[in-house]
Amino acid sequence: MAHTSNASLLPITAREDFVAAVEERLHHGTVPAAMALTDLDDFAEVNQQHGHDAGDAVLQAWEKVLHANMPGDATVSRLGGDEYAVLLPGQSAENALVLLDEIRAHLASRAIADVGHVTASVGVAAVPPHAATGEELLRAAGQALMRAKREGRDRIAMYVEEKMVLKSNYYSRADLDRLSKLSDATGRTEASLLREGLDDLLGKYGDRF
Repeated sequence: MAHTSNASLLPITAREDFVAAVEERLHHGTVPAAMALTDLDDFAEVNQQHGHDAGDAVLQAWEKVLHANMPGDATVSRLGGDEYAVLLPGQSAENALVLLDEIRAHLASRAIADVGHVTASVGVAAVPPHAATGEELLRAAGQALMRAKREGRDRIAMYVEEKMVLKSNYYSRADLDRLSKLSDATGRTEASLLREGLDDLLGKYGDRF
């Protein structure tokens, strides 16, 4: 069935223009700041099997989900066909991880007419601690996105330097909630807990969190 687009899609923003805009925000003291890079899973197959109008309908649905669930000061930009970047001023990587995982799950739970369920993969990084410039931030978020894709898609991953070791690279919302409580109880940042290995820590503290 043909789809008729009733709403226009976000225009594609050149990467250099997006990076320049991020640099401008950082230059004016917008830190901390998190970035999420998103990519729809198997989007090329949607276009091949259902046509480009259906693909546009999927993109519109994703844009609607993103805009409806973002803080008012967030910026959503389309960098490519189905690749979107989100800048979240004032947000840590951990906060962005929880927020984007909720949004990812919301997309996966809804059926799009004549297409069905569509999923997205998301990579998250932040200034600080993962980068100092807009270019570094986009690169780190991109590496996290590639890790989410490698590990099965329909998931979110935080940027992790090669020297850091995580016991698990993806955590459920329940684990993230427990991580927040553990951080409050121990006085340690969530990032430091993640780097040590959340699985081991949750096992150590058992049902206390």
